Amino acid sequence: MVAVAISLSVMIITNALVTGFKKEISEKIFGFWGHIHITEPTPTQSLMEVNPISMNQDFYPHLDTIRQVDFLLYEEWMGEGRERVEPSKGGVRHIQTFAIMPGIITVKREMEGIFLKGIGQDFDWQFMEQYLQEGRKLELPDSIRSREILISKQTATRLQVGVQDSFIVNFIVDKEPIKLKFYVAGIYKTGLEEYDRQFALIDIRQIQRLMKWKEDEVSGFEVYLDDLDDMVKMAEYIYMEKLPHNLYAEPIRSKRQEIFNWLDLQDINEIVILGLMVIVAIINMVTALLILILERTNMVGILKALGASNWKIRRIFLYHASLIIGVGLFWGNFIGIGLCYFQEKFEFIKLSEADYYLSVAPVELNLWTVLLLNIGTLLVTLLFLVIPSYLVTRITPVQAIRFK
Repeated sequence: MVAVAISLSVMIITNALVTGFKKEISEKIFGFWGHIHITEPTPTQSLMEVNPISMNQDFYPHLDTIRQVDFLLYEEWMGEGRERVEPSKGGVRHIQTFAIMPGIITVKREMEGIFLKGIGQDFDWQFMEQYLQEGRKLELPDSIRSREILISKQTATRLQVGVQDSFIVNFIVDKEPIKLKFYVAGIYKTGLEEYDRQFALIDIRQIQRLMKWKEDEVSGFEVYLDDLDDMVKMAEYIYMEKLPHNLYAEPIRSKRQEIFNWLDLQDINEIVILGLMVIVAIINMVTALLILILERTNMVGILKALGASNWKIRRIFLYHASLIIGVGLFWGNFIGIGLCYFQEKFEFIKLSEADYYLSVAPVELNLWTVLLLNIGTLLVTLLFLVIPSYLVTRITPVQAIRFK
Protein backbone atom coordinates (compact mmCIF):
# COMPACT_ATOMS: atom_id res chain seq x y z
CA MET A 1 0.00 0.00 0.00
CA VAL A 2 2.82 2.38 0.91
CA ALA A 3 4.63 1.65 -2.37
CA VAL A 4 1.50 2.34 -4.45
CA ALA A 5 0.71 5.47 -2.42
CA ILE A 6 4.23 6.88 -2.84
CA SER A 7 4.30 6.06 -6.55
CA LEU A 8 0.97 7.73 -7.29
CA SER A 9 1.70 10.79 -5.15
CA VAL A 10 5.05 11.30 -6.91
CA MET A 11 3.32 11.01 -10.31
CA ILE A 12 0.65 13.55 -9.32
CA ILE A 13 3.23 16.00 -7.96
CA THR A 14 5.49 15.56 -10.99
CA ASN A 15 2.68 16.22 -13.44
CA ALA A 16 1.44 19.23 -11.46
CA LEU A 17 4.93 20.74 -11.25
CA VAL A 18 5.81 20.21 -14.92
CA THR A 19 2.42 21.51 -16.08
CA GLY A 20 2.58 24.52 -13.76
CA PHE A 21 6.18 25.25 -14.71
CA LYS A 22 5.48 25.21 -18.45
CA LYS A 23 2.33 27.29 -18.02
CA GLU A 24 4.00 30.00 -15.92
CA ILE A 25 7.05 30.34 -18.17
CA SER A 26 4.92 30.32 -21.34
CA GLU A 27 2.56 32.96 -19.96
CA LYS A 28 5.51 35.23 -19.14
CA ILE A 29 7.01 34.87 -22.61
CA PHE A 30 3.68 35.37 -24.37
CA GLY A 31 2.77 38.21 -22.05
CA PHE A 32 5.96 40.01 -23.05
CA TRP A 33 5.87 39.29 -26.80
CA GLY A 34 2.36 38.10 -27.67
CA HIS A 35 1.48 34.82 -29.38
CA ILE A 36 1.91 35.86 -33.02
CA HIS A 37 4.07 38.51 -34.70
CA ILE A 38 3.05 40.22 -37.91
CA THR A 39 6.09 41.69 -39.68
CA GLU A 40 7.65 42.03 -43.09
CA PRO A 41 8.71 38.57 -44.36
CA THR A 42 12.49 39.07 -44.22
CA PRO A 43 14.50 35.78 -44.23
CA THR A 44 16.34 34.91 -40.97
CA GLN A 45 15.02 38.05 -39.30
CA SER A 46 15.04 38.36 -35.52
CA LEU A 47 12.92 40.48 -33.20
CA MET A 48 15.48 43.28 -33.51
CA GLU A 49 15.97 43.05 -37.29
CA VAL A 50 12.73 44.15 -38.93
CA ASN A 51 11.87 46.70 -41.57
CA PRO A 52 9.16 49.28 -40.85
CA ILE A 53 5.63 48.59 -42.02
CA SER A 54 2.60 50.83 -42.16
CA MET A 55 -0.01 50.79 -39.41
CA ASN A 56 -2.70 51.53 -42.00
CA GLN A 57 -3.78 47.95 -42.58
CA ASP A 58 -7.24 46.51 -43.13
CA PHE A 59 -6.77 44.09 -40.21
CA TYR A 60 -5.68 46.74 -37.69
CA PRO A 61 -7.11 47.30 -35.15
CA HIS A 62 -10.07 45.04 -36.02
CA LEU A 63 -8.22 41.73 -35.91
CA ASP A 64 -9.41 41.21 -32.30
CA THR A 65 -12.95 40.71 -33.61
CA ILE A 66 -11.93 37.21 -34.81
CA ARG A 67 -13.60 34.63 -32.65
CA GLN A 68 -13.86 30.88 -33.17
CA VAL A 69 -12.43 29.70 -36.49
CA ASP A 70 -13.03 26.32 -38.17
CA PHE A 71 -9.86 24.63 -39.44
CA LEU A 72 -9.88 21.93 -42.12
CA LEU A 73 -7.48 19.15 -41.07
CA TYR A 74 -6.25 16.23 -43.17
CA GLU A 75 -5.36 12.94 -41.47
CA GLU A 76 -4.81 9.34 -42.41
CA TRP A 77 -6.78 6.50 -40.84
CA MET A 78 -6.26 2.82 -41.70
CA GLY A 79 -4.27 3.80 -44.79
CA GLU A 80 -6.95 6.16 -46.08
CA GLY A 81 -6.86 9.94 -46.03
CA ARG A 82 -9.79 11.95 -44.77
CA GLU A 83 -10.64 15.54 -43.91
CA ARG A 84 -12.32 16.81 -40.80
CA VAL A 85 -13.27 20.21 -39.43
CA GLU A 86 -11.89 21.26 -36.05
CA PRO A 87 -12.90 24.58 -34.43
CA SER A 88 -10.40 26.74 -32.59
CA LYS A 89 -10.66 26.96 -28.80
CA GLY A 90 -10.84 30.73 -28.92
CA GLY A 91 -10.09 33.75 -31.04
CA VAL A 92 -7.91 36.87 -31.09
CA ARG A 93 -7.93 38.73 -27.78
CA HIS A 94 -5.83 41.80 -28.64
CA ILE A 95 -3.52 43.34 -31.26
CA GLN A 96 -0.94 46.07 -30.64
CA THR A 97 2.00 47.74 -32.39
CA PHE A 98 5.66 47.62 -31.36
CA ALA A 99 9.11 48.83 -32.39
CA ILE A 100 12.56 47.91 -31.08
CA MET A 101 15.81 49.85 -31.08
CA PRO A 102 19.16 49.27 -29.32
CA GLY A 103 20.80 51.90 -27.16
CA ILE A 104 23.38 52.45 -24.41
CA ILE A 105 22.39 53.87 -21.02
CA THR A 106 24.95 56.06 -19.28
CA VAL A 107 24.64 56.93 -15.59
CA LYS A 108 27.66 58.70 -14.12
CA ARG A 109 30.46 56.30 -15.03
CA GLU A 110 28.22 53.30 -15.57
CA MET A 111 27.21 52.09 -19.05
CA GLU A 112 24.55 49.52 -19.89
CA GLY A 113 23.48 48.14 -23.28
CA ILE A 114 19.71 47.96 -23.63
CA PHE A 115 17.00 47.21 -26.19
CA LEU A 116 14.20 49.74 -26.06
CA LYS A 117 10.79 48.37 -26.93
CA GLY A 118 8.49 51.09 -28.16
CA ILE A 119 4.83 50.81 -27.26
CA GLY A 120 1.78 52.88 -28.18
CA GLN A 121 -1.57 53.75 -26.70
CA ASP A 122 -2.89 50.38 -27.89
CA PHE A 123 -0.53 48.57 -25.48
CA ASP A 124 -2.26 46.09 -23.16
CA TRP A 125 -0.92 46.68 -19.63
CA GLN A 126 -2.63 43.62 -18.16
CA PHE A 127 0.60 41.61 -18.15
CA MET A 128 3.14 44.26 -17.13
CA GLU A 129 1.06 45.77 -14.32
CA GLN A 130 1.23 42.58 -12.28
CA TYR A 131 5.05 42.73 -12.37
CA LEU A 132 5.44 46.43 -11.52
CA GLN A 133 7.44 46.62 -8.29
CA GLU A 134 7.87 50.37 -8.04
CA GLY A 135 6.34 53.40 -9.67
CA ARG A 136 3.64 53.30 -12.34
CA LYS A 137 3.06 52.46 -15.99
CA LEU A 138 4.06 54.85 -18.77
CA GLU A 139 1.90 57.86 -19.56
CA LEU A 140 1.55 58.31 -23.33
CA PRO A 141 -0.18 61.63 -24.04
CA ASP A 142 -1.65 62.35 -27.47
CA SER A 143 0.04 65.70 -28.02
CA ILE A 144 3.72 65.07 -27.21
CA ARG A 145 6.21 62.24 -27.14
CA SER A 146 6.72 60.82 -23.67
CA ARG A 147 10.24 60.81 -22.18
CA GLU A 148 9.30 58.23 -19.58
CA ILE A 149 10.89 54.78 -19.45
CA LEU A 150 10.03 51.53 -17.69
CA ILE A 151 13.15 49.58 -16.69
CA SER A 152 13.68 46.22 -15.00
CA LYS A 153 14.75 45.68 -11.39
CA GLN A 154 18.05 44.24 -12.63
CA THR A 155 18.83 47.31 -14.72
CA ALA A 156 17.85 49.66 -11.89
CA THR A 157 20.07 47.79 -9.42
CA ARG A 158 23.10 47.71 -11.71
CA LEU A 159 22.79 51.39 -12.58
CA GLN A 160 21.71 52.38 -9.06
CA VAL A 161 18.71 54.38 -10.23
CA GLY A 162 15.16 54.54 -8.94
CA VAL A 163 11.73 55.92 -9.80
CA GLN A 164 11.81 59.58 -10.96
CA ASP A 165 15.57 59.41 -11.59
CA SER A 166 16.83 60.30 -15.06
CA PHE A 167 19.62 59.10 -17.33
CA ILE A 168 20.93 59.47 -20.86
CA VAL A 169 20.42 56.86 -23.57
CA ASN A 170 22.86 56.97 -26.49
CA PHE A 171 21.83 55.90 -30.00
CA ILE A 172 23.69 55.54 -33.27
CA VAL A 173 21.57 56.57 -36.27
CA ASP A 174 23.17 56.78 -39.71
CA LYS A 175 26.59 56.64 -38.00
CA GLU A 176 25.73 59.73 -35.99
CA PRO A 177 25.49 59.67 -32.14
CA ILE A 178 22.23 60.89 -30.64
CA LYS A 179 21.48 61.36 -26.93
CA LEU A 180 18.07 61.37 -25.27
CA LYS A 181 17.20 61.92 -21.65
CA PHE A 182 14.60 59.59 -20.08
CA TYR A 183 12.86 59.64 -16.69
CA VAL A 184 12.16 56.42 -14.82
CA ALA A 185 8.39 56.04 -14.43
CA GLY A 186 8.43 52.53 -13.01
CA ILE A 187 10.49 49.42 -12.30
CA TYR A 188 9.32 45.92 -13.22
CA LYS A 189 10.49 42.36 -12.59
CA THR A 190 9.07 39.46 -14.58
CA GLY A 191 11.66 36.90 -13.46
CA LEU A 192 12.65 36.20 -17.07
CA GLU A 193 16.26 37.21 -16.61
CA GLU A 194 17.01 37.29 -20.33
CA TYR A 195 14.27 39.87 -20.95
CA ASP A 196 14.66 41.79 -17.69
CA ARG A 197 18.36 42.26 -18.33
CA GLN A 198 17.98 43.47 -21.92
CA PHE A 199 14.68 45.31 -22.37
CA ALA A 200 13.02 48.56 -21.31
CA LEU A 201 9.74 50.13 -22.46
CA ILE A 202 9.42 53.62 -23.96
CA ASP A 203 7.03 55.62 -26.14
CA ILE A 204 7.03 54.15 -29.66
CA ARG A 205 7.04 57.69 -31.12
CA GLN A 206 10.58 58.21 -29.80
CA ILE A 207 11.81 55.26 -31.89
CA GLN A 208 9.88 56.48 -34.92
CA ARG A 209 11.60 59.87 -34.64
CA LEU A 210 15.06 58.39 -34.09
CA MET A 211 14.73 55.94 -36.99
CA LYS A 212 13.26 58.71 -39.20
CA TRP A 213 10.12 56.69 -39.77
CA LYS A 214 6.73 58.14 -40.56
CA GLU A 215 4.19 58.45 -37.75
CA ASP A 216 2.28 55.46 -39.08
CA GLU A 217 5.33 53.15 -39.39
CA VAL A 218 6.15 50.44 -36.85
CA SER A 219 8.29 47.29 -36.59
CA GLY A 220 5.22 45.07 -36.50
CA PHE A 221 2.13 43.91 -34.66
CA GLU A 222 1.82 41.64 -31.62
CA VAL A 223 -1.26 39.43 -31.57
CA TYR A 224 -2.63 37.90 -28.36
CA LEU A 225 -4.92 34.86 -28.48
CA ASP A 226 -7.55 33.52 -26.11
CA ASP A 227 -6.00 30.03 -26.10
CA LEU A 228 -2.37 28.99 -26.50
CA ASP A 229 -3.30 25.77 -28.33
CA ASP A 230 -4.55 27.82 -31.30
CA MET A 231 -1.21 29.59 -31.87
CA VAL A 232 0.14 27.67 -34.87
CA LYS A 233 -3.20 27.21 -36.63
CA MET A 234 -4.32 30.78 -35.97
CA ALA A 235 -1.01 32.15 -37.29
CA GLU A 236 -1.56 30.24 -40.53
CA TYR A 237 -5.18 31.44 -40.73
CA ILE A 238 -4.21 35.08 -40.19
CA TYR A 239 -1.43 34.84 -42.76
CA MET A 240 -3.60 33.16 -45.39
CA GLU A 241 -6.89 34.99 -44.84
CA LYS A 242 -6.21 38.41 -43.28
CA LEU A 243 -2.80 39.71 -44.34
CA PRO A 244 -1.69 41.37 -47.56
CA HIS A 245 0.99 39.61 -49.61
CA ASN A 246 3.83 41.76 -48.20
CA LEU A 247 3.29 40.76 -44.53
CA TYR A 248 3.94 37.53 -42.66
CA ALA A 249 2.43 36.06 -39.48
CA GLU A 250 4.72 33.89 -37.34
CA PRO A 251 4.19 32.24 -33.93
CA ILE A 252 6.53 33.67 -31.29
CA ARG A 253 7.67 30.09 -30.60
CA SER A 254 9.55 30.19 -33.92
CA LYS A 255 11.42 33.32 -32.83
CA ARG A 256 12.31 32.09 -29.31
CA GLN A 257 12.98 28.42 -30.05
CA GLU A 258 15.71 27.99 -27.42
CA ILE A 259 13.36 28.65 -24.50
CA PHE A 260 10.56 26.49 -25.87
CA ASN A 261 12.96 23.64 -26.66
CA TRP A 262 14.10 23.83 -23.07
CA LEU A 263 10.49 23.67 -21.89
CA ASP A 264 9.85 20.65 -24.13
CA LEU A 265 12.67 18.81 -22.36
CA GLN A 266 10.56 18.91 -19.19
CA ASP A 267 8.12 16.50 -20.89
CA ILE A 268 10.92 13.92 -21.13
CA ASN A 269 11.66 14.33 -17.43
CA GLU A 270 7.99 13.82 -16.65
CA ILE A 271 7.75 10.66 -18.79
CA VAL A 272 10.87 9.17 -17.17
CA ILE A 273 9.60 9.84 -13.64
CA LEU A 274 6.10 8.51 -14.39
CA GLY A 275 7.59 5.38 -15.97
CA LEU A 276 9.87 4.75 -13.00
CA MET A 277 7.03 5.16 -10.52
CA VAL A 278 4.80 2.74 -12.45
CA ILE A 279 7.64 0.19 -12.52
CA VAL A 280 8.12 0.59 -8.75
CA ALA A 281 4.41 0.03 -8.15
CA ILE A 282 4.35 -3.04 -10.44
CA ILE A 283 7.40 -4.67 -8.83
CA ASN A 284 6.04 -4.12 -5.33
CA MET A 285 2.58 -5.45 -6.19
CA VAL A 286 3.94 -8.51 -8.04
CA THR A 287 6.15 -9.30 -5.05
CA ALA A 288 3.24 -8.81 -2.66
CA LEU A 289 0.99 -11.12 -4.69
CA LEU A 290 3.63 -13.87 -4.84
CA ILE A 291 4.02 -13.68 -1.07
CA LEU A 292 0.23 -13.80 -0.62
CA ILE A 293 -0.03 -16.94 -2.77
CA LEU A 294 2.87 -18.68 -1.03
CA GLU A 295 1.44 -17.86 2.40
CA ARG A 296 -1.95 -19.27 1.36
CA THR A 297 -0.71 -22.46 -0.31
CA ASN A 298 -2.66 -24.67 2.12
CA MET A 299 -5.82 -22.68 1.44
CA VAL A 300 -5.30 -23.08 -2.33
CA GLY A 301 -4.93 -26.86 -1.93
CA ILE A 302 -8.07 -27.16 0.17
CA LEU A 303 -10.12 -25.04 -2.26
CA LYS A 304 -8.93 -27.15 -5.18
CA ALA A 305 -9.78 -30.35 -3.26
CA LEU A 306 -13.27 -28.96 -2.74
CA GLY A 307 -13.62 -28.43 -6.50
CA ALA A 308 -12.72 -24.76 -6.97
CA SER A 309 -11.32 -23.95 -10.41
CA ASN A 310 -7.98 -22.24 -10.96
CA TRP A 311 -9.65 -19.07 -12.25
CA LYS A 312 -11.90 -18.74 -9.18
CA ILE A 313 -8.89 -19.06 -6.87
CA ARG A 314 -6.85 -16.62 -8.94
CA ARG A 315 -9.76 -14.18 -8.74
CA ILE A 316 -9.61 -14.27 -4.94
CA PHE A 317 -5.98 -13.12 -4.99
CA LEU A 318 -6.60 -10.53 -7.69
CA TYR A 319 -9.52 -9.09 -5.70
CA HIS A 320 -7.32 -8.91 -2.62
CA ALA A 321 -4.54 -7.24 -4.64
CA SER A 322 -7.10 -4.75 -6.01
CA LEU A 323 -8.05 -3.87 -2.45
CA ILE A 324 -4.40 -3.19 -1.62
CA ILE A 325 -4.00 -1.08 -4.76
CA GLY A 326 -7.23 0.81 -4.03
CA VAL A 327 -6.13 1.78 -0.51
CA GLY A 328 -2.72 2.77 -1.89
CA LEU A 329 -4.36 4.93 -4.56
CA PHE A 330 -6.52 6.65 -1.94
CA TRP A 331 -3.53 7.63 0.18
CA GLY A 332 -1.51 8.50 -2.94
CA ASN A 333 -4.20 10.97 -4.00
CA PHE A 334 -4.46 12.34 -0.49
CA ILE A 335 -0.71 12.93 -0.21
CA GLY A 336 -0.11 14.13 -3.79
CA ILE A 337 -3.08 16.50 -4.05
CA GLY A 338 -2.54 17.66 -0.47
CA LEU A 339 1.10 18.60 -1.03
CA CYS A 340 0.18 20.41 -4.26
CA TYR A 341 -2.52 22.34 -2.41
CA PHE A 342 -0.13 23.39 0.37
CA GLN A 343 2.51 24.42 -2.18
CA GLU A 344 -0.02 26.56 -4.04
CA LYS A 345 -1.29 28.04 -0.77
CA PHE A 346 1.92 28.57 1.21
CA GLU A 347 4.67 28.39 -1.49
CA PHE A 348 7.12 26.56 0.77
CA ILE A 349 9.27 25.24 -2.14
CA LYS A 350 11.43 28.10 -3.42
CA LEU A 351 13.45 28.24 -6.65
CA SER A 352 16.41 30.25 -7.90
CA GLU A 353 14.77 32.82 -10.15
CA ALA A 354 18.02 33.34 -12.07
CA ASP A 355 18.09 29.66 -13.08
CA TYR A 356 14.39 28.78 -13.39
CA TYR A 357 12.74 32.17 -14.21
CA LEU A 358 10.46 31.58 -11.19
CA SER A 359 10.94 32.26 -7.49
CA VAL A 360 8.43 29.61 -6.37
CA ALA A 361 7.76 26.09 -7.69
CA PRO A 362 4.42 26.40 -9.54
CA VAL A 363 1.75 23.69 -9.46
CA GLU A 364 -1.14 23.19 -11.86
CA LEU A 365 -3.49 20.35 -10.95
CA ASN A 366 -5.73 18.95 -13.65
CA LEU A 367 -8.49 16.68 -12.32
CA TRP A 368 -8.74 14.75 -15.59
CA THR A 369 -5.00 14.06 -15.54
CA VAL A 370 -5.19 12.89 -11.92
CA LEU A 371 -8.10 10.62 -12.83
CA LEU A 372 -6.16 9.16 -15.77
CA LEU A 373 -3.13 8.55 -13.55
CA ASN A 374 -5.33 6.64 -11.11
CA ILE A 375 -7.03 4.54 -13.79
CA GLY A 376 -3.75 3.91 -15.61
CA THR A 377 -1.93 2.81 -12.45
CA LEU A 378 -4.79 0.49 -11.48
CA LEU A 379 -5.13 -1.12 -14.92
CA VAL A 380 -1.39 -1.51 -15.62
CA THR A 381 -0.69 -2.92 -12.17
CA LEU A 382 -3.58 -5.42 -12.34
CA LEU A 383 -2.50 -6.46 -15.83
CA PHE A 384 0.95 -7.36 -14.58
CA LEU A 385 -0.55 -9.18 -11.58
CA VAL A 386 -2.30 -11.66 -13.89
CA ILE A 387 1.09 -13.29 -14.67
CA PRO A 388 2.14 -14.20 -11.09
CA SER A 389 -1.43 -15.32 -10.37
CA TYR A 390 -0.78 -18.25 -12.78
CA LEU A 391 1.29 -19.72 -9.93
CA VAL A 392 -2.03 -20.97 -8.54
CA THR A 393 -2.39 -23.38 -11.49
CA ARG A 394 0.93 -25.06 -10.59
CA ILE A 395 -0.23 -25.95 -7.08
CA THR A 396 -1.72 -29.48 -6.65
CA PRO A 397 -4.03 -30.29 -3.73
CA VAL A 398 -1.82 -33.04 -2.24
CA GLN A 399 1.35 -30.95 -2.33
CA ALA A 400 -0.43 -27.89 -1.04
CA ILE A 401 -1.99 -29.62 1.99
CA ARG A 402 1.43 -31.06 2.94
CA PHE A 403 3.12 -27.64 2.43
CA LYS A 404 4.21 -25.89 5.59
